[in-house]
Amino acid sequence: MPPRIALIHAVTVAIDPVREAFRRLWPEARCTNLLDDSLSPDRERDGILTAAMTARIGALAQYAADCGAAAVLFTCSAFGAAIDQAAARLSLPVLKPNEAMFEAALEAGDRIGMLATFAPAVDGMEAEFHELAARLGRSAASIRTVCVPEAMAALRSGDAAAHNRLLAEAAGTIGACDAIMLAHFSTSRAEEAVRAVVSTRVLSSPAAAVAKLKRLLGAG
Repeated sequence: MPPRIALIHAVTVAIDPVREAFRRLWPEARCTNLLDDSLSPDRERDGILTAAMTARIGALAQYAADCGAAAVLFTCSAFGAAIDQAAARLSLPVLKPNEAMFEAALEAGDRIGMLATFAPAVDGMEAEFHELAARLGRSAASIRTVCVPEAMAALRSGDAAAHNRLLAEAAGTIGACDAIMLAHFSTSRAEEAVRAVVSTRVLSSPAAAVAKLKRLLGAG
């Protein structure tokens, strides 16, 4: 039987992009969805990743494991350190949203751009990127982030076209780079619009994460 993958979400706008990535890249996987849509506003309100929030992330991962998941994929990029702690306590793969995308970006080169829409996630993501680059011996690797919070506001109001347009416009301000990353699962819906205005490689976190899970679980 195909493996069960638990997808843990903090925002509803992350759900459709990862479903689409699984549909395209690994339709046989059995995906289940856990949503706590209070996580994102609580993270934005507190400004830091609190101990209570870290415990909540761990509880969600444990619940997924107790339900028989073969792997867990978190889809919100603002909880990296908490996800690391949850992963350390479980014996199954627990992936942060962007780790696979960061690996793919570093395969493309050292000059990396990133388009984000949720400002509280940016510092943690950049730290994760630099930590990975250091582990890989890539001291020359750099990241330049452009954050477009108004794109997230548009998406939450139901205007996906404005979200995509704003990110495409922002892509033109990043400058020369070897790859552009779409920071969040929700921003992956702008991939086509961004590709239309840049010549560099454009990476999305859902597709990279699904590909990594397939490798980890021996399905690809």
